[in-house]
Amino acid sequence: MANDVKLLLVDDNPMVLAMLQQALTPFARVVAAGDTADALLKAVDEPPDLVVCDFRMPGMDGRQLVEKLKSRPATANFSAVLMASRTDIDERLSPQDAADDYLVKPFFLKDATRRIKRTIDRIALEKMAKTAPSDGVVRGNLSQMNVIDLMQSLEMGRKSCQLKLNYEGDKCEVFFVEGQVKHATYGALTGDEAVFKVLRWTGGNFELNFEGKTDQETTKLNTQGLLMEGLRLLDESQRESGEPAPESEPASASSGGAGSTGASVGGSSHRAREEEEDVLLDN
Repeated sequence: MANDVKLLLVDDNPMVLAMLQQALTPFARVVAAGDTADALLKAVDEPPDLVVCDFRMPGMDGRQLVEKLKSRPATANFSAVLMASRTDIDERLSPQDAADDYLVKPFFLKDATRRIKRTIDRIALEKMAKTAPSDGVVRGNLSQMNVIDLMQSLEMGRKSCQLKLNYEGDKCEVFFVEGQVKHATYGALTGDEAVFKVLRWTGGNFELNFEGKTDQETTKLNTQGLLMEGLRLLDESQRESGEPAPESEPASASSGGAGSTGASVGGSSHRAREEEEDVLLDN
């Protein structure tokens, strides 16, 4: 599903460009450019859904590229992620800039990939919603976008909807209001416990009904809190059983603002082992 998203990746460092392109290709249709002039031409030729660009580029910088593309009607409809140093974010960039998100350089490749994938998933869901059948229900497979990715995308997009999940005969319903889970049912379970039960699902099907509503409010934690607590519980059970931990991880509670480096679940031993094998990317 996410392969329908067109991503323009721009960085003048060939190593960073190549590694990010390889990491993101499974999730989107990636077009790479080594400078902003080439990026402009490629964007005109095929308008992107998402631009991921280094801020410090020779000639026109990443912010100027985003602003130029957004000023043209033919290329204006896209999301943007800028890669920048903490100093540049604090001193040269601001919340009023055209970027939707920032990646602090240096960053670990896996952290950057996960964070960008969340934006890709959000865009993919929005594209699906626009092309939904006459009944207005978006249908998909959890092998393409698992439960964690779905919930993160709905939170990022501040969506209000009913999410139905079905896996090997088990069913779950989750209701969102502006991206926050308000009510969930799974068999006899309701609220937080119902959500925790389905976070491990990576197979089965889902349905999104953007007209679906409920007056019930059974959850106590917000969406990020549910994901973080659910994954903590899942990680504990998997460590006890020797199973691998899930690849998807939610952003930490502090990651909503500019400059977060992305996914983190406190106390995860799998996370620590993963970073030992990760690649640190810089300018």
